[in-house]
Amino acid sequence: MQVLSGPLYIAGSSLNAIYRYYNEVGKKPRMKWSTIDRWPTHPLLIQCFADHIQKELDRFPLEKRSEVVILFSAHSLPMSVVNRGDPYPQEVGATVHRVMEKLAYSNPYRLVWQSKVGPIPWLGPQTDETIKGLCERGRKNILLVPIAFTSDHIETLYELDIEYSQVLASECGVENIRRAESLNGNPLFSKALADLVHSHIQSNELCSKQLTLSCPLCVNPVCRETKSFFASQQL
Repeated sequence: MQVLSGPLYIAGSSLNAIYRYYNEVGKKPRMKWSTIDRWPTHPLLIQCFADHIQKELDRFPLEKRSEVVILFSAHSLPMSVVNRGDPYPQEVGATVHRVMEKLAYSNPYRLVWQSKVGPIPWLGPQTDETIKGLCERGRKNILLVPIAFTSDHIETLYELDIEYSQVLASECGVENIRRAESLNGNPLFSKALADLVHSHIQSNELCSKQLTLSCPLCVNPVCRETKSFFASQQL
């Protein structure tokens, strides 16, 4: 029996949990595990993001539409994690690049980061600080795009929709601010997931080549053991 994992939650945490379970019970799995661990540039994923963005752009006043700054907002990471060599920022950036390519680079855009916690350095620029900076420079028409999120949750419904689009926007004097819909139940997104599963099964591969490579400065032994666990499965 083959079990395919395709985490929609944080992939590292999900895969580590699978490894920890088998390590704690002291048994080898009777089924064979494989995983879809990353898919930042899948064509249907890109199309889905582009469709949601275009839908919201079309709701801006026509005379302002070409001036709208698109802010792709992803969950930030502590710089200590980034500096170990985690590929997350580059993969999110790859998604953004492909989406804007699909939109023919119709608007200025930036990749920004949200949900920083605590006083330690985090990957920036932060979404809220970027909104303030844009307004100070006269760019007051903004479209927020939750990128690297698969569905609505507190970081979209509260942080983006209330803290930034209502409270902060009012304080900064934003003229027009909208938020693109998350992927949620879009049938095209479901089709993308189905295609990922089908392609993965047809490939007869355990995981991506990226999963087998630990971050160059990784300090988490569980992470290394997890990679070894998935790479050593026999289909």
